[in-house]
Amino acid sequence: MRLPIVQIDAFASEAFTGNPAAVMPLAAWLDDAVLQAIAAENNLSETAFILPDASGEANFELRWFTPTNEVVLCGHATLASGHFVLSSDPERDAVTFRTRKAGILTVTRAGDSYELALPAWAPSPKPLPHIVAALGLDSAVETLWHPHRYALIVLEHADQIRALDPDFRRLGRPSGDDPQAGADAEVDVLTIVTAPGDDTDVISRVFAPGAGIDEDPVTGSAHAVMTPYWTARLGRDRFTAYQASARGGHLTCRLDGERVVLGGSCVTVMEGTFFLG
Repeated sequence: MRLPIVQIDAFASEAFTGNPAAVMPLAAWLDDAVLQAIAAENNLSETAFILPDASGEANFELRWFTPTNEVVLCGHATLASGHFVLSSDPERDAVTFRTRKAGILTVTRAGDSYELALPAWAPSPKPLPHIVAALGLDSAVETLWHPHRYALIVLEHADQIRALDPDFRRLGRPSGDDPQAGADAEVDVLTIVTAPGDDTDVISRVFAPGAGIDEDPVTGSAHAVMTPYWTARLGRDRFTAYQASARGGHLTCRLDGERVVLGGSCVTVMEGTFFLG
């Protein structure tokens, strides 16, 4: 079996920046174990699988896999999937995707770039000393949590974000010795560390060793968590953001009711065929 595959740098204005995702259009769903094996072979932060939505609720179905597991939400691979569809059909202005656990997601043209609408996942304050310690920090301005297992750690300065050197073996893993969280400490999918930016309103880095990704280059779903926090703190409904990974990526973020709208560009860097069996 031969499957088409496209690699796209999302939240990127040029190749070798942003976050690379594989997008693979299918005619029918393969076994979950096969999808997971393909994602492991691709060894990117996410592989997105799409196929026409027979239910009529959306244009396509969409699922995302890291090298180790299927995830609830992935922003950059959704943006990449939208770019894949819209760049192949210049007459189409928007595309919708039906997902398993994140509802209907929409990617819309916005000039030379795109806007991606995601659910707004507002975090709530929660002590997370085991995660703060694993990040190599003595303290944080605030620590917050979202039930989809997203930790949000707020620091004072952009320089602190750039200087982070986490212990990936400890990060996000519960510790029975933790006096506050104890043996019930939650294992997180994403640890988001953020602060006021210097060249942008907000700066962040995102770590997900439990999902097989020590540091994610640019993370749309992290901004679905950060946007409700930062719009409340800044007192306005939009801001600019930079994710300070080695590759780096810029986004615009806007809170629109119960949705977060992220803006960014994509670059197709590779097209090919995946040989299966």
